Amino acid sequence: MGRIRIAACQIDTVVGDLEGNVERVLESLAEAERSGADLAVFPELAVTGYPPEDLLGRPAFVLDSERAFARIAAGSGACAAVVGHVARDGAGRLVNAASICAQGGVRATYVKELLPNYGVFDEQRWFAPGPGAPAPCVVAGIPVGITICEDMWVEGGPMLSQVRAGARILVNLNASPYSRDRRDERLVVLRDRVSETKCPIAYVNQVGGQDELVFDGASLVMDAEGTVVASAGQFVEEVLVADVLIAEGSETSGHGRLDGSASRAPESHSRITVSEGPSRAAGMPVNHPMARMLEPEAEVYGALVLGTRDYLAKNGFTDAVVGLSGGIDSSLVAAVAVDAVGSEHVHGVTMPSRYSSDGSVTDAEALAGNLGIEFTTVPIEPAHRAFATMLASLVGGEPTGLTDENLQSRIRGVVLMALSNAKGWIVLTTGNKSEMATGYSTLYGDSAGGFAVIKDVPKTLVYDLCRYRNRQATAPIVPGSVLGKPPSAELRPDQRDDESLPPYPELDPVIAGYVEGDRSPDDLIAQGHDPDVVARVVQLVDRAEYKRRQMPPGVRISRKAFGKDRRMPISSRYRSTPVPEPQRPTGETFVV
Repeated sequence: MGRIRIAACQIDTVVGDLEGNVERVLESLAEAERSGADLAVFPELAVTGYPPEDLLGRPAFVLDSERAFARIAAGSGACAAVVGHVARDGAGRLVNAASICAQGGVRATYVKELLPNYGVFDEQRWFAPGPGAPAPCVVAGIPVGITICEDMWVEGGPMLSQVRAGARILVNLNASPYSRDRRDERLVVLRDRVSETKCPIAYVNQVGGQDELVFDGASLVMDAEGTVVASAGQFVEEVLVADVLIAEGSETSGHGRLDGSASRAPESHSRITVSEGPSRAAGMPVNHPMARMLEPEAEVYGALVLGTRDYLAKNGFTDAVVGLSGGIDSSLVAAVAVDAVGSEHVHGVTMPSRYSSDGSVTDAEALAGNLGIEFTTVPIEPAHRAFATMLASLVGGEPTGLTDENLQSRIRGVVLMALSNAKGWIVLTTGNKSEMATGYSTLYGDSAGGFAVIKDVPKTLVYDLCRYRNRQATAPIVPGSVLGKPPSAELRPDQRDDESLPPYPELDPVIAGYVEGDRSPDDLIAQGHDPDVVARVVQLVDRAEYKRRQMPPGVRISRKAFGKDRRMPISSRYRSTPVPEPQRPTGETFVV
C-alpha cells in the first residue's frame, strides 16, 4: 500500500507583495517539512497574490514575480511544493502556472487550461490557456495530477485527462472567492469529479481579503468515495496535513482510493519522478483535522470581519472611524470593525441634527459603550445653519426638501473625512445593499468614505447579523431599541424608510432576483411579487447606476455584488419593465 502525506497550505497572500508572499510560502513549506509531508500544495498564483489584474501588463512586475518564484524553488527541500505563479509559455505569452519544486529546483510545470471569464474573473484578459495534461509527477511513489481552480469545475475536463495520463491522486490549487452557499457548491463539484475520476482530491484555497473579494479558505481532502476526511477552517490561515492511502491493484480496475481499494489507471505519458516511496511520514502519526463549518450568519459575519481587517491592513490603516446614527446599519459596521481591528482602533462619532431624535443619540452612545470604543458627539446644527444662509440667495431661500436633506448628509461626510485627514483614520461607510441598489443614499454624504463594509448586505440580513452578534456576546452589543425601531434617515421630521421604499421584506427579494439573478420583471411577477413593487424597484435600480459607480469598494458576500460582478452602462435607454412606472412618492431621497 502506498501513502502520501499532503499539506494543504491555506495562506493569506497580498497582491504585489512578492517578497512577503515568498516568505509566507517558505514559512508554510517549513511547517509542512516538519510535519513529514511529502507534498505541500499552495493556492493559485500564490507568488503574485490573486487577482493581480493589470499589474500583469507591467513587464517589470512579471520579471520580478519570476525572480520571486525562483527563490521559492531554490528554497524547496525533501517536501515537494506545488506553487501557483505567473510564467511564460514558449511563445512568450503569460500563463497561470503551478510548478512542483523539490530539492532546490523546478521539476515540472502545469499550465491552467480553463480560464474563467465571468463574474469577478477576467483571466482571458491576461493569460493564454495551457496545452493539456502533462505527465504525472511521482511523489512518494504516487503519481500526482495537478490542476488549477476552474479546471475542476468542468465534467470531462482536465482532471479526467490527468487521471487518464496516470495520476492516482489529484491536487487542485484555488483562488476561489467567498459567496453565500459557495462551500456547498464546491462540495457538489468535488464529489462529481471524484465520481468521474475515482481519485481522491486535495482542494487548496487561499484565504484573506483582496479589495472587494474575500477568500474563505475551507481547504479539504476528499477520498475516492466522496467523503471529506480532513478540512481546514474558514477565514483563517492554516496548514492542513492529511495522509492519503493508495493500495496497489490491477491494471484495469479503478484509480485511487483512500480506503485502500485502489488500482492503477492506464498510462500514456512518461512519469516525472520527484521522490520515490516510501512516504516521509513513516512513523509520524498525524490527526486528520475536521474544522467545524460555520452556520450561515456566522459565515457572512466572518467574511465581513476578514474583508475589513485585510482591507485596512493591506492599505496601511490602523484605525477606522464610523458615523453612528443610532441605527441598525452603523451598529453592524461598528461591531464588525471592532472584531476586525480591536475596540481601541475604532472611533464612533454621532452627528445629531435638528431632526435627530433623543433616542438616536442615546442608542449610539449605548452601542459605543457596549463595544468599548471612543465616542464623540459633533452636532451639525451650526454648519447646517451656515450652509442654509450661504445657499439662500442661490436657491431662492433657505434649502428645503431634498436639497436640505442631502445637505445634512453631506455635512456629516465632511466631518468624517476631516477626521480621516487629521487622524489618518479610514472612514467606514454604513450603507447596505438595499440602499445601494435603490439609490437611497446621498452622493458625497453617507456614501463618502474609504470602505463600504456592508454594501453587499441586504437590509433584512443586517438585522439577522446584528442578532447573531448579540448572541455571541455575554450581553447584547446592539441595543434592543435599535433592533426594534423603524428604520429612518432622520433628515426631516418623522421620516421613515418605508415612506420612500417598499418594506424591506418585500424589497430585498426583488433586488436579489433582479440584480443577482438577472430576472426580468415578468419573471419576478410570475414568482408572486407585487407588480407595482417590481416596477418601482426596477426603476430605482436602473436609475441609480451612476451613483454606484462612485461608491467605495466593500466586502462581496453574494454571487453578484455591485462592482466587479455587475457592469451595467450608466447611459442606457433600455428599460426592462413592461408595466407602467409608478408615481414617485414625495420625499424620496434618491437624487444627487
